[in-house]
Amino acid sequence: MNNHARSTRRRTGGRRRPKRDRRKHELGSEPTETQVGAQKLKTVDVRGTKQKVRAMRTDTASVATDDGVVAAEITNVIENPADPNYARRNIITRGAVIETSEGTARVTSRPGQDGQVNAVLLEQ
Repeated sequence: MNNHARSTRRRTGGRRRPKRDRRKHELGSEPTETQVGAQKLKTVDVRGTKQKVRAMRTDTASVATDDGVVAAEITNVIENPADPNYARRNIITRGAVIETSEGTARVTSRPGQDGQVNAVLLEQ
C-alpha cells in the first residue's frame, strides 16, 4: 500500500485508518541544506547495503564551460528558486545560481544527495 492510499479518506468522506504504522524505509529525512563554506561531508546509510554522501558544506564546484570542466571556488549564492531564504542563507540546491571564480553558474547536481556540486556556466 503506498503512502497516498494510506493518507486519503474514504469515498464517503470518512477517515481511513491505517492498518499498520510506517516502515523504516517509508520515513523521510530532514533536508540537508548544503551551505557555502569549508568542505564537510557526511555519510548516511540508506536502504540496502548502500551509503549516501551528503555535502553539509562545500566551497568548490565542477563548472562545465565551453573548454571543458573546471574546478571553481564558490563565493556565494545569487538566487535559489527553491526558496528565497536559501539565497540569503547561502544554501545550495539543484537549480541554484551561484557565483564562482569562473563566473555565474547554475547547479545541476543535488549536493545533499550525492555530495558534490556540478554546475553549468551561464551566458555572460
